[in-house]
Amino acid sequence: MRNETVKTDITVVGGGLAGVNAAIAAARLGRTVALVNNRPVLGGNSSSEVRVWVCGATAHGTQRYARETGIMGELFVENQFRNKEGNPYFWDMVVLEAVRAEPNIQLFLNTDVHEVEADGEADDRTIRAAIGWMMGSERRIRFESAVYLDCTGDGLVGFLAGARYRLGREARAEFGEEWAPEVADEITLGSTLLFYTKDTGHPVKYTPPRMAIDVTKTTIPERRIIRSGDNGCAYWWIEWGGEHDTVHDNERIRDELWSVIYGIWDYIKNSGKFDAENMTLEWVGALPGKREYRRFVGDYVLNQNDILAQREFDDRVAFGGWSIDLHPPQGVYATESGSKHMFADGVYHIPFRSLYSANVNNMLMAGRDISASHVAFGTTRVMATCAVMGEAAGAGAALCAAKGITPRELHGNHLRELQQTLLRQDASIIGLRGEDEADLARRASVSASSERSRFGIEQSAYAIPLETDIGITVPVDPKLDGIELLVDAASQTTLVVELWDTGRPENYVPHAKLAEASVDLSAGGMQWAKLDLSWTPQMACNAFLVVKANEALSLQLSDRPSSGVLAYRKSGLSNPSRPNEEHQAGQPLVAWRKHEFDHAAPCIRLTSETAAFAADKTIDGYLRPYGGPHLWSSERMTEGRSEWLELAWNEPAPIRELHLVFNDDVNDDLINLHHHMTPYEAMPTLVKDYRVEALKHDEWVTVAEGRGNYKRKNVHRLEAPLQSDRLRIVVEATNGAAYAEIVEVRVYA
Repeated sequence: MRNETVKTDITVVGGGLAGVNAAIAAARLGRTVALVNNRPVLGGNSSSEVRVWVCGATAHGTQRYARETGIMGELFVENQFRNKEGNPYFWDMVVLEAVRAEPNIQLFLNTDVHEVEADGEADDRTIRAAIGWMMGSERRIRFESAVYLDCTGDGLVGFLAGARYRLGREARAEFGEEWAPEVADEITLGSTLLFYTKDTGHPVKYTPPRMAIDVTKTTIPERRIIRSGDNGCAYWWIEWGGEHDTVHDNERIRDELWSVIYGIWDYIKNSGKFDAENMTLEWVGALPGKREYRRFVGDYVLNQNDILAQREFDDRVAFGGWSIDLHPPQGVYATESGSKHMFADGVYHIPFRSLYSANVNNMLMAGRDISASHVAFGTTRVMATCAVMGEAAGAGAALCAAKGITPRELHGNHLRELQQTLLRQDASIIGLRGEDEADLARRASVSASSERSRFGIEQSAYAIPLETDIGITVPVDPKLDGIELLVDAASQTTLVVELWDTGRPENYVPHAKLAEASVDLSAGGMQWAKLDLSWTPQMACNAFLVVKANEALSLQLSDRPSSGVLAYRKSGLSNPSRPNEEHQAGQPLVAWRKHEFDHAAPCIRLTSETAAFAADKTIDGYLRPYGGPHLWSSERMTEGRSEWLELAWNEPAPIRELHLVFNDDVNDDLINLHHHMTPYEAMPTLVKDYRVEALKHDEWVTVAEGRGNYKRKNVHRLEAPLQSDRLRIVVEATNGAAYAEIVEVRVYA
């Protein structure tokens, strides 16, 4: 046996997406990091060992403009470029290479931390060391750091250190949560095993193992959807263990889940009800994907009411958007639906106080063990949300280590620095403006070769009948002074459109009706119908237009999406084939569905000019849509003509580092594995080829460039400082979009 001591600024225990993002965030801020994981691969439940697809704020496209940026966004976009088919082993490599790219990270795989040295009183504990055993290498490793992050999911490090925690469901009266039980208990969400199938091209017999259950003697065939050709995503409901201890009973839970999988496969193969003669099981998981165990107590416990009210915490550092998604304790054997969902009207905020321990003064946490009630945990637990919390906690840990302070002191005295640091790294804090005093771009005047000031989507590809109400959101900046819609009329009729606000800048649902307009139309196709809808809000925002159902009318659509505009179909609840939606009645986010229009846009024109795509949006401090698109968009690009964005200063500026953020369309729902496939490798809206020019001695000189770019954020560090009073980003080509678009430019000395 070998005994070793590893000393770093920060130790991160847990190599799921929360731990990976935390380690990368801290390393990029100059801190040395030990990332310790007890499995041979990174990614946690998303890895090839478990194969749960990474869900997040997009809620599979239910939320609008909600895909994560920052490190999690980088992983999504990188995986899309390399692995759009969703191979789980390729995803493992995307995550591993992101970690190995950071020289400040020491990675310890197959290392199980099961000892913690901590001292102090119960209310003021300090971790001195975490000790792990590297399996297969006979190495006992002692990790010593100033700051520790528990990203283990089960919360083992904090538990061993004496951190206060909760287990199970709080009573309804504690936080006034509608979905909490009347009496507190220790029930949790259960664990899941997944499986893959394949068609071999020839008949394959199946003899079930003795452990396989007879599913016909359960409620499974009646209450769950079973199909022969589905992939593992369709069987998320193979869940069990919520009434047991998901850690101490882990082996029993695994065996029960195996018996269910092999029983379901027996039903598919041998009942005669499915076309499965040539099908076989290709892979069955052996490591249960846990949903819930310990949740640490921080200085704030996030709860259901915070989620639904979208409470705008002063110390918000991350966001989510998945529904509050709770499952019956009996799991697969329950007679009720496999899950119930409650959505806020838009994305919600996560405070920094929920990411550090209330009584262990040098411990932060991220992932499913954060400080949240059981009900709020029902949404924060999904992996992309865990990842963005990981980035926030990792950045917080880096600042704590650099300053020699506790997370509580960081919150009390340096909160703005933490938030601005996250924004500089392209992490999203919804509604918070970047105000980095060191950013020279904030003092520049900005102009462009062109701006999309006359907004119109005019090239139609197909038409849809107005069988139901259709919603359209458009930017209003500074005012709305009429719209035009391209429609077909089968007979003489009247088109009616309502104008609503959205309530909050981050929301995309109708909130309050402001006006209504109508226009009489004669029979005929491809008519531009003008509606006199006017609105001058106090600040730039989105308008929600409701195009009322009319059987005589069809609405023309383009087959390309367009930045700043989204469309939705008004649906009644619920799809009978989706019984888990029975709890969603009255939820606007569900009633107005955008999936049908994710890669399309209605043919619409704004009759007055808009400033929504002006060049100066690139230095307004916003990194994503928030009451408007917050990006520069040129006029339509033409062959052989480049578009450019220019920054100018009154006197030469010392330029050393450039941060360029391009538009990767955060409305598009990317995924790491096999839940669905987005067709393109590089997001079409991203700038593909560009060069950066500086004016030197009255001549434009190229100082940096990008070729074949498919990333959202690019940082260019010049070999030597450059003195210039004008800087241009020249866009030569995009990855398919018709417009050159840039979200943000930062310049540092």
